[in-house]
Amino acid sequence: MANNNQTKSEATLVKKVWDIANVLAAAGVGFTDYITQLTYILFLKMDAEKEELGLGSAIPDGYKWKDLAGLNGNDLVDKYEEILKELAKDDGLIGTIFTKATNKITAPVHLKKVMNMVSGENWYMMDGDFKGAIYESILEKNGQDKKSGAGQYFTPRALIKAMVDVVDPKITETVADPACGTGGFLLAAFEHMKPQSKEIAKQNFLKNSAFFGADNTPLVVTLASMNLYLHDIGTAKSPIVCQDSLTENYEAGVYNVVLANPPFGTRPQAAGNVSTVRTNFIPTSDNQVNFLQHIMSIVKTGGRVGVVLPDNVLTDGGATVKVREKLLKEFNLHTILRLPTGIFYANGVKTNVLFFDKGEPTQDIWVYDYRTGIKHTLATKPMKREDLDDFVACYCSGHRQDRTQTYSNENPNGRWRRFSADEVYSRDQLKLDFKWMDLSEKDDRTLAELLQDIKDKSANIVKAVAELEKLIGEVDE
Repeated sequence: MANNNQTKSEATLVKKVWDIANVLAAAGVGFTDYITQLTYILFLKMDAEKEELGLGSAIPDGYKWKDLAGLNGNDLVDKYEEILKELAKDDGLIGTIFTKATNKITAPVHLKKVMNMVSGENWYMMDGDFKGAIYESILEKNGQDKKSGAGQYFTPRALIKAMVDVVDPKITETVADPACGTGGFLLAAFEHMKPQSKEIAKQNFLKNSAFFGADNTPLVVTLASMNLYLHDIGTAKSPIVCQDSLTENYEAGVYNVVLANPPFGTRPQAAGNVSTVRTNFIPTSDNQVNFLQHIMSIVKTGGRVGVVLPDNVLTDGGATVKVREKLLKEFNLHTILRLPTGIFYANGVKTNVLFFDKGEPTQDIWVYDYRTGIKHTLATKPMKREDLDDFVACYCSGHRQDRTQTYSNENPNGRWRRFSADEVYSRDQLKLDFKWMDLSEKDDRTLAELLQDIKDKSANIVKAVAELEKLIGEVDE
């Protein structure tokens, strides 16, 4: 019999979670810290429910929900911290979810409040899609928390779904995201692949062997692992690992599909030099260019890639030109989707989605301009999946030979245009910033957005000056 909790609306449960977040925020506990602790507590509760059903427990005696639930005050906090420390040592699913786990809710009354909220529901018996949707909603709210900076780990789901729809991963294929954040690409791929077959063997492969994700931030690994676990993916061993994809262990040419939105900017100096480990890489300090090279190395011959990258990857000189040249010679970069600003939590970021296949050189490149004349804001006009319907239709997934331009001499503002191999390879430094609708792309930010950008940049300048003054002071001493 279906659990009665399934009849409760997703919105109701999300509101309960959010209400407690507001209480904790007033006490100085940020939403990212809260959702991480919620994840730990939720896993303990689900394990207890599973054990009550006679399905066994994955958690050792002395560190379970029942060892925590009856406690109060400092005893509760002390036991909770002991459990986190112990479970972080596990080398399976538990260890992944509790990666470097520490307690961020030190007030016993607040910790008890979170536990009471979780104890009021029967999570294990909820439908996987339902409880997964609840968790996804919470993650999305977390991404909107500007103070936490969590938005950097969250790619708009509308964009993810469109990318998955056109790349079209099959239920027998492997899918990887080497900068997985909270697992959005892997989850969307799972939802796309799941209806393709009812065969038990294929469904088991899909849930236990099809996916791989990596992130170098422990709290993000926790969130991604739990996100997939709540959707019944990787229930024995999580497909998510905590590692730096650019310098740690990797396998070359093993994945059928790679979907990613890697971090942008210069690689932190403390993170180590990528080219000393990956000697086959063209040396560069640009994170996004290194991730592009990494993705090029891990996808199988015949495999497919969809990756979000900033404009500079298409235009920069130096090492980036050499990477573009390798991409065009060894991969079929058949499609570029130009994206507008206002769809990511970082202000003013201009990005593109590159779609390419491994094994054949690039000939024609088809470009869809969803930037010129397009205005989105996260608050008032977020991008929706239907906004990309025309792009998805133009892409002709599975029958790209049927593509037809909407651009023509009669319609110079058509958004879908083919550039021939001659046009591609004759471009200065192989720059791939194709523009035709409006060469003078205007800054269409509102006055409020412009003011916020100025404030953000001013804050960064003040911070940089303070650090410089500190360094000068240390030198003078």
